[in-house]
Amino acid sequence: MKHIAVLTSGGDAPGMNAAIRAVTRMGLELGWRVSGVAQGYAGLIAGDIEPFTARSVSGIIQQGGTILGSARCPDFLTEEGRERGLRALAQHDVDALVVIGGNGSQAGANALSAMGYPVVGVASTIDNDLYGSDITIGVDTALNIALEAIDRLKVTASSHQRAFLVEVMGRNCGYLALMSAIAGGAEAVVIPEVESDPEIIATELRDSYRRGKSHAIIVVAEGARYNAEALLEFFKAHRGRLGFELRATTLGHVQRGGAPGAYDRILATRLGAAAVERLASGEQGILIGHLQGEIRATPLAEVAARKKPLDVNLLKLADALAK
Repeated sequence: MKHIAVLTSGGDAPGMNAAIRAVTRMGLELGWRVSGVAQGYAGLIAGDIEPFTARSVSGIIQQGGTILGSARCPDFLTEEGRERGLRALAQHDVDALVVIGGNGSQAGANALSAMGYPVVGVASTIDNDLYGSDITIGVDTALNIALEAIDRLKVTASSHQRAFLVEVMGRNCGYLALMSAIAGGAEAVVIPEVESDPEIIATELRDSYRRGKSHAIIVVAEGARYNAEALLEFFKAHRGRLGFELRATTLGHVQRGGAPGAYDRILATRLGAAAVERLASGEQGILIGHLQGEIRATPLAEVAARKKPLDVNLLKLADALAK
C-alpha cells in the first residue's frame, strides 16, 4: 500500500472533517501518499482527485460539513459509472479508497469492493440507520441540536399554553425523533417504525393538560406517515372537535450543519484512524463502526444487505415518562 484516497458521500454529518483529518494524517504517518476526492462519487468518476498533505486538513476538526464536498451521482449506480471511477483511481495510482458516509455511500463502497477494489467504509450519518455501527458520526451533534430547539420551544409553549410539533430529520428511521423525545421530555413521539393515530395523539395532549401541564411537545420523525405537515392538516380539519390547534417547527438541515461536539470529533477520529490501520493490516471490503463500546469491522456486503433495527422498547419508555 503506497497511496490511498478518501471521499465523503451522501448527506453531510458533523464530524466528517474530523474523519478526513484522521484518515489523512494516519496515512501520512505510515509513509503513504493520501489524496482527497472532491464531490463524492461524482468527483471520483470525473477524476477530481487531489493530493493531500498534513496541512490540507489543518484546522478542520471543529468545522461542520465536509471540506471534500458531496453530490448525488446516479451514474455511479451503473457498472459503467463505477468502472469510470476505477479508471480514475488507476490513473492517479491510488491503491485503496476510504468512503465516509451512510447507507447509499456504503452500498457504493460495497459495489466497488465486489469488483475487486480495496475499499474500507467509515460509518457516518445523522440518521443512525446504518447497519454495523451502534452510533454513527454526526448523530450526537444532531441530537443535541434537536434537544436545544425542544428546550427553547418549551419556554414559548409554556408561556402561551400551546402544543408544539417539532419535526426532526432521520429519513425513514425514527432514532433521532425517539431519542430527542426522551431527552427533551416530550409528551408524544411519532416515528416511522410504529403506526400512529392522530386521535390517540389528541387524547394524549388533552390528558397532559388535564394533568396540569402548561405545554405539550410532540416530536415527529420526517419519515413518519403522519409527519408535521400531515398532523397539522388533521388537527386543523378537526379543530372544532379537538378543541385546540398546533404550532409546528421543522428543524430540517439545521441539524446537519452544526459544528461537531466533542463526542463526534472523537468518534470520527477513532473511526478514520481505524480505517487506515485496517488497510495497513491487509483488510478490505469492511465498514468501520462503533459496536458494543468498541471499534469493530463489519463486511460491507453484510452492511448493504441488512437493515439496522430500532429498539422500539425505548418507545414504551418515552410513553411511560410522558405521563
